[in-house]
Amino acid sequence: MDKVNSNAQEIEDLIREMNYLSSITQRISEIKPLEILLCEIMESCKTLMNAEASSLLRYNEKEDVLEFEVATGEKGSEVKKIICRMGEGVAGWVAQNREPLMIEDCYSDKRFNPDYDRQTNFKTRNMICVPMIHKEKLVGVIQVINKKNNSSFTERDFTIFKILASQCAVAIENSTLLQVQIQQEVINRELRTAREIQQNLLPSELPSFDDLDISAVLIPAKEIGGDYYNVIKISDPKTLFFTADVSGKSISAALIVSTIYAAVITYLDRLTGEFSLIDFVNCLNRILILSTTSEKFATGWFGLYDHSEKSLESINAGHNATYIINESGEVTELIEGGLFLGLVDMEYKSEKAILKKNDVVFYFTDGINEAMDGEKNLYGDDRLKDILKKTVKCNTGEIKEKLLSDLFEFVNGAEQSDDITFGVIKILK
Repeated sequence: MDKVNSNAQEIEDLIREMNYLSSITQRISEIKPLEILLCEIMESCKTLMNAEASSLLRYNEKEDVLEFEVATGEKGSEVKKIICRMGEGVAGWVAQNREPLMIEDCYSDKRFNPDYDRQTNFKTRNMICVPMIHKEKLVGVIQVINKKNNSSFTERDFTIFKILASQCAVAIENSTLLQVQIQQEVINRELRTAREIQQNLLPSELPSFDDLDISAVLIPAKEIGGDYYNVIKISDPKTLFFTADVSGKSISAALIVSTIYAAVITYLDRLTGEFSLIDFVNCLNRILILSTTSEKFATGWFGLYDHSEKSLESINAGHNATYIINESGEVTELIEGGLFLGLVDMEYKSEKAILKKNDVVFYFTDGINEAMDGEKNLYGDDRLKDILKKTVKCNTGEIKEKLLSDLFEFVNGAEQSDDITFGVIKILK
């Protein structure tokens, strides 16, 4: 009769444990933050195995170590930061060999490292330690320590815990992937917002002139870029044309673009006397020196067109040469100026060109001449000049479209490596 009662009790205990295991599996499969999931796993393990403590060590593939991500029990908070090397201690052995262990007397097992007990002032008697593996990938190690009431873990405990460990591995991997996806979506949303803001910094439409035909374009390589251009009427007889190219890509470059925009607007808003192109560029350079790091700088071209004189004052700050193409296809390069903006405090120099009817002024960033095809061949300055010579008699809109068509034909679907920005000015009279 006692044996019958004992068997009935075992069956009842097994059913209860399996029901609890099922509820744990369902709970840890729910979508939730990884930190909450890990805590739930640890508490559930401790309860299911009737253990004094439990630990979860996640595998850091980059460092090839195990890390105590979460620990529970009386000394749980003290073991959170412990690092375990592969092959070191029971957990390290289990991770390296990918085999589960149930140890009755830890201090008699040569694989057990008592240093952890000494560090935490915790006495380990017995344990179950199981690797968490998902699709042949090591996720970590999970363990329960010290069966309560000074008793021992059983083979049934061992079997149930191995089942639970496999479910935990799946849940942790799914939660990690979900967390990465959520973080990426947040980044993408922020980048989309940043792009909208950056687009608002560009002129929504270019000013119109009786004596000039102008076009411009900016095609960013990434969600947000480091190129910028603008066309600003300074006064009735004078118009400022400029473009800038910030070193690097993405968010850091975009922040400097915003700084350039703010500096330009502030300078012009506070201007009380006659506009000086040299003073303007000197001031912009000093602002960038103060607001950027030594690794960040910008190149730029600045042109001040005097409509009454048909003259173009030019400053090149470490930028690509700006081209003037006459009706005969002859190209003049504007290169006078100085070093990159934001590098050193210096006095920039300018040069002046007198323009004639049908002359074309072309300014651009290196996303054009350094565009590459699939075999890393450069579009180059010579091909750029050739297409400009062929289209010099076209209006600026046609020049823009024919240049882009030739450029895209050259790269032939290769990934855009840099922002593409340029402006075209044609003298009408």
